Amino acid sequence: MGIHKRLTHGLIGLSLVSLLAACSGSGTSGKETDPGKENAKAEKPPEPIELKLHFFGVAEEEFNTRFKDTLQKKFPHITFKWLKSSGPQSTIEEIVAAGEVPDIIRGLSSTVQTRYLDLGLGYDMRDMVKKYNYDLSRFSSVFIDGFQALTAQNGELYGLPVSPFFSRVLYYNKEVFDKFGQPYLQDGMNWDQIYELARKMTRTEAGIDYRGFSANVSSLLTYNEYSLSTLDPAKDELSQFDTWQKLLNNYMRFYQIPNNAIRPTLAEEGAMFQKGTVAMHADIYSPYLDLSMLKNWDMVSTPIIEGAPKKIGTFPPGYLMIAKQSKYKDEAFKVIMEMLSDEVQMRDSRNGFLPTLAKKEFMNVLGQDNPAYKNKNMKAVGYYEFAPLRPARQKGMTVIETNKADALLRDAFLNAALGKEDVNTALRKADELLRKEVEAEKSKKK
Repeated sequence: MGIHKRLTHGLIGLSLVSLLAACSGSGTSGKETDPGKENAKAEKPPEPIELKLHFFGVAEEEFNTRFKDTLQKKFPHITFKWLKSSGPQSTIEEIVAAGEVPDIIRGLSSTVQTRYLDLGLGYDMRDMVKKYNYDLSRFSSVFIDGFQALTAQNGELYGLPVSPFFSRVLYYNKEVFDKFGQPYLQDGMNWDQIYELARKMTRTEAGIDYRGFSANVSSLLTYNEYSLSTLDPAKDELSQFDTWQKLLNNYMRFYQIPNNAIRPTLAEEGAMFQKGTVAMHADIYSPYLDLSMLKNWDMVSTPIIEGAPKKIGTFPPGYLMIAKQSKYKDEAFKVIMEMLSDEVQMRDSRNGFLPTLAKKEFMNVLGQDNPAYKNKNMKAVGYYEFAPLRPARQKGMTVIETNKADALLRDAFLNAALGKEDVNTALRKADELLRKEVEAEKSKKK
């Protein structure tokens, strides 16, 4: 996911202080009693402790803004030590190798196996859930069920879902629509409708080239509505060749529109919309995305491919996990519960972070306190249900890094979009490279 843009929105901390109230009763003997001695028992303050945090993909400033004040007021006896998660010597592997095991770890579902379980850090939270009678049904089921399906051997629960995560939407530049006299987009449109609009709006006016469509191609492929993994869960090959062929052909046609060619790199293509001369842009919804350079933009629901599930592919949330080596598992779990509380998630949602909770009331306030989003069509973000997480490799199958597999597919699409080869040839090459990656991984374990 990379290091996110730091947020500067002021967040309101929670005032949480818990004290035993002294009870006093009326004496029948006529003697005065000391309620402080007889009816109240002073609660011994907890011993000071330090919790070490390693949050992949989140900057320390963001943690401080979203969580730190709340946590310090709730847990004044806890000092939080931030372990850097970017730059030299900052990966979880390097930190563990240096002997500094975090108490709480934020990881991604795609890397839990290699960067948590394989490092011997795995701790099953089910005992804590039972001990504190914690209600897992608070969360969207795709995030709990999907995570367990990816990581558990016997129903273990290694983490709880935390924002940010990212839904897919279609952005559009109202200025370009106004210029060409086109009606604005609506939620619920399909890709055929968007394609026809892209053809109409790709043109040259007053020496300026306007494109009808651009995209963050990675989001189209990786976070697809089919929940399709690149590497097949049960075979050492590209998963569902025919479905990938359908997906790639759907998006390829946009780049075959005259004068709407894809840029030489996917990074350049993903940044085209900000230049102000692109009518529509397919991407993720993200509180980090900066569109301030555009005077008048909005978004609608991600288009649907004919015959595909009417679901939104998502970049999954992070997961808050506890290291089994932690001496403070109870305290760590209490901190995680507070970070995922209704109050914190409601505030997060108002500032633009998608909530991991199931109740609609949290989605209904999305972006209301974020100047970039408070007047936008926020219904687009959750117009369809979120698609399930992509399945993991089946037990006993060799695992390769998810991003490595996905990169092969992205390269295949770019080569086809640039006209270097047709879609079928590009997919066959990706399949061959995937098989080689699996064999290389197998050879490491011989």
